[in-house]
Amino acid sequence: MARLHEYQGKELLKALEISIPEGGPARSPGQAREITEELACPVVVKGQAWVTGRAALGAIRFANTPQEAGEATTAILGLHIDGFQIDTVLVEEKLDVDKEFYAGLIIDDRTQAPVMIFSSQGGSGIEQIAREHPESIAREAIDVRRGLPEYQARNIVRQVDLHGKLQAGLGRMVSQLYQVARRYDARAAEINPIVLTRSGSLYAADCRITVDDNAVYRQPDLGIEVAREFDRPPSHLETVAWQVEKDDYRGTFYFIQLEHAFERGEGVIGFHGAGGGGSMMSMDAVLNRGYRLADFVDTSGNPPASKVYRAARIVLAQDGIDGYFASGSGVASQEQFHSARGLVKAFMEVPLAVPAVIRLGGNAEDRAIAILERARDEIRAPVEGYGKDDSPEYCAERLDHLIRNFEPLSVVPTGWSRPDPQRPYSFATVTGGEVILDHEACLDCASKICVETCVPGILKLQDEVPVLNITIEQAKKGGCNECLACEIECSFEGNRGGYVNLPIAGLD
Repeated sequence: MARLHEYQGKELLKALEISIPEGGPARSPGQAREITEELACPVVVKGQAWVTGRAALGAIRFANTPQEAGEATTAILGLHIDGFQIDTVLVEEKLDVDKEFYAGLIIDDRTQAPVMIFSSQGGSGIEQIAREHPESIAREAIDVRRGLPEYQARNIVRQVDLHGKLQAGLGRMVSQLYQVARRYDARAAEINPIVLTRSGSLYAADCRITVDDNAVYRQPDLGIEVAREFDRPPSHLETVAWQVEKDDYRGTFYFIQLEHAFERGEGVIGFHGAGGGGSMMSMDAVLNRGYRLADFVDTSGNPPASKVYRAARIVLAQDGIDGYFASGSGVASQEQFHSARGLVKAFMEVPLAVPAVIRLGGNAEDRAIAILERARDEIRAPVEGYGKDDSPEYCAERLDHLIRNFEPLSVVPTGWSRPDPQRPYSFATVTGGEVILDHEACLDCASKICVETCVPGILKLQDEVPVLNITIEQAKKGGCNECLACEIECSFEGNRGGYVNLPIAGLD
């Protein structure tokens, strides 16, 4: 789920006519002073972070004057809370609180329906309220065909013994909250607390909204950069990885950074898994050896070689790792030589400068291991390939051995670079890549290995050089599945006339 900041969520509530305190976001003490001057009343300054208990952490402060608001903003901006660096505060009028309530909508997997939760007590976590005051909680599943009309919302409020005008006002707000969640594809939306002021007005004093990852594309106005659930803003590499994943539905690619500041020699490993259970066991095997993980990566579900390549490039972009460990499911149904080609391309281009152990269990694993072993002479750092009969623990032991006995390269090699073809023949691929064949080199190639190993079979020989036997438009729409055979196989078994350019936005 993609989370929204409080100030972003409140704008959505306001659009559906839910009352919110006057104010706005500020990213500097000067902006906070200006907002306070316009409000001309005492304010609360709240650091925008996806954490609970902000007040106890010093991220919520009160101010009576613009000067005090600026000072509070100075104290909050830059705070680091659970890996989250605060860069925005919300400055809004301080409410004269009489009572507090809670309302929240969640998608309940057990009920298989949206469930509205209302409590006559607010302010603390709803879990704590439910434990200590279960009589104050009302829950009701919502029929998505009918939505949540006000009369049904009033009935929910009535269950906790609230009546009269207050019941009507709260029922209206609860119904409106459902409309917000429905309109913006929220997996969860809560107002905590709903404040009743001493003058009798109801306000959403705080809110949390998370949007369904799979619906982010329908909500471009929300400005969600990465459709993943984080407890902090996404890092640069996480953003880069999302750009790879979001429009390429061929298999899975998930990347999250676990370590953000480390140096060579600290025992931090770049981790590349494949499949949930196998990846977990493989992570444990490395951790049990005393190493830390720089990241978690999963490329599974039959990803193309290009996606594995881009994943490997992103893993290797983490400066300071001491090794590269790729291991996941031992019975993957995907053809493992695709992953091997993607890894080899990344290791040759970056190039790899730390030991790597690659466990590629599954279909055609022997062929995959052979691809890795064939490249070892051209990769300066040690690389070992293993299959499903080699346990994650054994592979982690081998990585540990390689790291302990590895002498860092005195001169880092430059790696493969894009060739300068003498007679280029090229076509675009589905992810914005480009296949380039140098027909001058192809004429002198004895094997024509690219045609033989092209998995989708889209190449043919014409006048002794490989060309498409489908249209360029068909290749761009997915006819070329970026299997990398025309580069990797050509480089080792042909005349090095093939190259596949696979750009990575934000990394190249």
